[in-house]
Amino acid sequence: MLFLFHSIQNLGFAQDGVLMEPRSYVAEYTAEALNIDGVAEEVAWKMASFSEPFIDIEGYEVPPYQTRVKMLWDNRYLYIYAQMEEPHVWGTLKLRDTVIFYNNDFEVFIDPDGDTHEYYELEVNALNTLWDLLLVKPYRNGGSVIDNWDIKGIQSAVAIDGTLNDSGDKDTGWSVEMALPWDVLEEAAHGPVPPEGRFWRMNFSRVNWDFQLSDGRYSRKKDEQGKYLPEYNWVWSPQQVINMHEPERWGYVYFNPENETTVYSIPGEERLKWELYAVYRDLLDKDGKDGISGDLDLNEVGAITFREANLPVVLHYNDAGWYISCKSPISGNLLMIGRDGKFTINTPTDQ
Repeated sequence: MLFLFHSIQNLGFAQDGVLMEPRSYVAEYTAEALNIDGVAEEVAWKMASFSEPFIDIEGYEVPPYQTRVKMLWDNRYLYIYAQMEEPHVWGTLKLRDTVIFYNNDFEVFIDPDGDTHEYYELEVNALNTLWDLLLVKPYRNGGSVIDNWDIKGIQSAVAIDGTLNDSGDKDTGWSVEMALPWDVLEEAAHGPVPPEGRFWRMNFSRVNWDFQLSDGRYSRKKDEQGKYLPEYNWVWSPQQVINMHEPERWGYVYFNPENETTVYSIPGEERLKWELYAVYRDLLDKDGKDGISGDLDLNEVGAITFREANLPVVLHYNDAGWYISCKSPISGNLLMIGRDGKFTINTPTDQ
């Protein structure tokens, strides 16, 4: 085994030197029946708080059009409502499970147990065309996509404040409302659903494209060489990299029990987990096809600091290649991340 230290400046700081920690949201329980119509006019929705406005995926730039989300839950569904400003509401893709982000879209990412494996992605455009898929693990780890997986029983609706695919006027925006059944989300939850009194790791993304018109029809804009201009990625919780598929960076959604008032705070051990993943990402970058060598230069790694203490991170070699571990000073648990990126915990009785 090898003792490593990781520099705090590599953890992903905003330009002013302040760590951009993931955002959090408290989803309230609702006893009111919700009509999934895209407009969210029920009392429960009006009482629910909006999230912070979305920001550019790296966390620095404010998008020109605002996006906000709300969430509720009951014993059958997780409810999500998104409201998006947009002066030109358009969409062309009508076939379910096609690549929806080739249109402007709204996207949902859910990792119930926070281990970065077995997570859900859902995309929808202004035509209410869905693409839902299950990812076994992130693409960086060679993850496969189960594209024919569906959220059976999902309800979704889109409402447009303006006119769809009409280039002759200016729109105000569009909204999406959806109900995701718990009995489907349970598949990768590895824990109780609904997750009352618990948190899930989630994020939301909005892909927007510059457009061009041909005979009044919208399409993605191309440059002079005929290549599509890059898309804009606006998210709820900043990823700090242009990649939604680093689930350890997603936000925290806490499912508040019925009739309780909660001021949610991200658990301290989660903060240690962020730093351990920063070490992991550095090691993954150094990992060639022959794996990490045993004589890795310690000076290239730096130091991990948590609550004003330096904590040793141990690099272990095994049949899967390697994994890293760090003992939490909060619980005494051993936090571990494998070469495949999966996060696990060993309690003191397991060690």
